[in-house]
Amino acid sequence: MRKTANGEGSVRSKPRADGRWEARYTAQIDGEWKRTSIFGKTRAETAQKLRAALGARDAGTLPAASGKVTVGGFLEDWIAGVEPTLRPRTAAGYRQLIRDHLRPAIGNVPLGKLRPEQVQRMYASMLERGSSPKTISNAAGVLHAALQQAIRWRLVSANVASLVRAPRRQRPDFHVVNSDQVHQLLATAEAASDPLTPMWALALGTGMRQGEILGLRWPDVDLDRGLLAVQHSLVHLRGTFVLAEPKTTSSRRLIHLSAPLVGRLVGHRMAETQAALREGRSYELAGFVFRRIDGRPLSASIVIKAWHHALDRAGLPRMRFHDARHSVATILMERTRNARTVADVLGHANISTTLSMYAHTTASQHEQAAAILGEAL
Repeated sequence: MRKTANGEGSVRSKPRADGRWEARYTAQIDGEWKRTSIFGKTRAETAQKLRAALGARDAGTLPAASGKVTVGGFLEDWIAGVEPTLRPRTAAGYRQLIRDHLRPAIGNVPLGKLRPEQVQRMYASMLERGSSPKTISNAAGVLHAALQQAIRWRLVSANVASLVRAPRRQRPDFHVVNSDQVHQLLATAEAASDPLTPMWALALGTGMRQGEILGLRWPDVDLDRGLLAVQHSLVHLRGTFVLAEPKTTSSRRLIHLSAPLVGRLVGHRMAETQAALREGRSYELAGFVFRRIDGRPLSASIVIKAWHHALDRAGLPRMRFHDARHSVATILMERTRNARTVADVLGHANISTTLSMYAHTTASQHEQAAAILGEAL
């Protein structure tokens, strides 16, 4: 450290063994003047952080974080405050990450003393225990968001989570079926009198998310005009079903149904109504499109088992239900080459999401490109 005027703070003359630069300054915390360290990736970045910290100290806005405030306690306060602004499934996911990963690893650490190396060790430990990069990335996102709030509340002066890089999150591979395989799947399902054939047709004919299909009610469907309004998404929380808002604002959309799809839905409603009459039970026309006998919606676990059975019966490889959505996007991108249309159909908030996921070329497109170039030769 170079010598500086009293209270000015200083930056180390060379980086630490771990490659980071360190700056030190004194500040009054909990009524006592203490030596505090700041870290950065470069000397310039560290000096900038030091100037900001000194400015905050001199302005009297540095946090007075008490050693009694732990990371775990703060996380509980934070999630309780933001939960009303989150979708139910998102809030439940945040709470699970806090409960299963953040609190056990760093919950007892005083909030003002949380260090980057402690966060790094937590990520490494999660990886060793078998957590996926996606889970670690989600945990890092929750911690970062919470510490940003701690900065706004002046409980800490820096977000140490921003100094640590979580394992890179890999985009999962997805599988798709082509138009011929869609016909094959629906034909074998229909021949086997699969009661969920209309659901498979709806998924493969619109690209709707599973929660959107399970939360679909008959008042949302206008069969005369061939329109369907995505108004809700069904989520399963704490043993009960909840109709939540769609994933994004763009997810709340109007879908145009093809004539074959309208016919399947008409047949589905007629079959369900007739079955209820034969069995002496009522059929609520304002209820869910896909439901159990007692009117409750179908669970995701029931649907995925039936979906895999339908794929097996058609001689197709097993895939996630969400891959039906990917199949719709891929088919549309092949046929229309219009990312804006695909984004609107899928309910993507940004066209960049559509382009990043589906702007790949298929083998047939490669062959077509080769033929075009061949003509030039």
